[in-house]
Amino acid sequence: MFILAEEAIVRELLGRFGLDVRIVSQDTPIPGSYWGDPEAGLVGDCLYAQPETPLHSILHEACHWICLDRKRRERLHTDAGGDDAEENAVCYLQVLLADAIAGVGRERLFADMDAWGYSFRLGSTRDWFERDAEDARAWLLAEGLIDDQDRPTWRVRL
Repeated sequence: MFILAEEAIVRELLGRFGLDVRIVSQDTPIPGSYWGDPEAGLVGDCLYAQPETPLHSILHEACHWICLDRKRRERLHTDAGGDDAEENAVCYLQVLLADAIAGVGRERLFADMDAWGYSFRLGSTRDWFERDAEDARAWLLAEGLIDDQDRPTWRVRL
């Protein structure tokens, strides 16, 4: 679950990429939510969430936005689209971004992703990330979104 104490940190983190974060009230439908409330939504350069939105959902949708090319970002509304390689890169990047949030980190994100139902060939998010995500890492490196030490470059895909 997204904790309001994390809100400022998440806004700052995602703002480094140029993504605006807007929290709507619990009784307001989340604009651009692909899965529906309480999952985060995307419309243009804005990520929408409610106080009850899971942090993994916020990071996942943010990483979709980061991984989109400029043309797709410009017309983005709800469905980021993309292929399997991009989806894997999104999942990998969200783990790295979780490490950049004090008090969160990859361990919490692995557990949250598993609880939500992300499915990976090896059965868990951790196993996928540690043993089966070379293609996702290579995609992010090729697009210049991470460096060779797995640190985000704070850029979006061109």
